[in-house]
Amino acid sequence: MSAALDTAVAELMKRAVETAILPRYQQLAADQVTAKAVDDMVTIADTDAERILAEGLAAILPEATIVGEEAAHADPAVLERLGDSLCWIIDPLDGTNNFAAGKPPFGVLVALAEHGVAVGGWIYDALTGRVCSAHKGKGAFLNGEALVSRTTGQEPPVAAISLVFADPVRRAALQQHIAPHYTLVDIPRCAAEQYPRIVTGINDVSIFERTLAWDHAAGVLFVNEAGGKAARPDGSAYRVDRHLEPGLVAAASPALFDALAERLARL
Repeated sequence: MSAALDTAVAELMKRAVETAILPRYQQLAADQVTAKAVDDMVTIADTDAERILAEGLAAILPEATIVGEEAAHADPAVLERLGDSLCWIIDPLDGTNNFAAGKPPFGVLVALAEHGVAVGGWIYDALTGRVCSAHKGKGAFLNGEALVSRTTGQEPPVAAISLVFADPVRRAALQQHIAPHYTLVDIPRCAAEQYPRIVTGINDVSIFERTLAWDHAAGVLFVNEAGGKAARPDGSAYRVDRHLEPGLVAAASPALFDALAERLARL
């Protein structure tokens, strides 16, 4: 993974943010927001940003196919590309609900996968310009500086548990058997914020039920390359071409992952 590629992707994400997203922040008209599903919105900023990113990424690596969140919503057949030999994965505006409500956090996620495995990931914070990146086997970086995951050091550990997409039985089990072992904090409703929190000493662990590729490909790679651990609850690796399977755990250290995974296995 070349430094030139890293720079090109980050600059493209910045352009999408400055052109399609920030000019609409707290300026959205009612007809620029629509509901894709319950508690799942899309705005004109999402669609415009995805177009900019898709066109730019196609120019950077013409040999790679592209899977964008909004393109996949319009045509689910697009998801078949996730296992291709080389595939860009785009979340053009992560944290859309926050953005539409006129509040942070929100950002952009881009990943590059080979045969269903993420090999590159970029996380751009739209309001601060923070860039988190990771390259398989090459480490994780924060604004270009090498980053090593650190825990909060608190006891009990700090957990952000996403219950939004958990069914009622699962939600009750998590609240009864997992929550008491942790200091719970609110989730940001934004993977572009949640994954950086895991490795920068803000949160120790997080549980996700829905594991769509555009939400998690970049973040899982980022946590693992920083020295934390993000995987399925049984310890198996997260693959972007199996993103409809539920359940994902991210932790600031392998020990924190193991402790949480052990508790989840008892549910």
